[in-house]
Amino acid sequence: QVQLVESGGGLVQPGGSLRLSCAASGSIFGIYTMGWYRQAPGKQRDFVAFITSGSITNYADSVKGRFTISKDNAKNTLYLQMNSLKPDDTGVYYCYEHTPAVRYWGQGTQVTVSS
Repeated sequence: QVQLVESGGGLVQPGGSLRLSCAASGSIFGIYTMGWYRQAPGKQRDFVAFITSGSITNYADSVKGRFTISKDNAKNTLYLQMNSLKPDDTGVYYCYEHTPAVRYWGQGTQVTVSS
């Protein structure tokens, strides 16, 4: 059974940085596309970034140049480095793994950007 566990969220001031981690288990890590979505209070869940098995990356326009997605196959872990954070980046961040049969989701980690 696939399990995804996010960590690294917290409260940060505008302009600050955070690195989110997503520890994966129950599947062969790295052979499927993985990524991040986020959900602000009262809003839908929005795409943030993905990384393919071949490490091709893609980002939402709102985070390009500020966020970097990466993975460590040896550690079965997906990362999201977030720099120059803005209040609009506030929300619950979810990692996912997109397999041919189903998309698995983690439980989410809260990121709050506020002074």
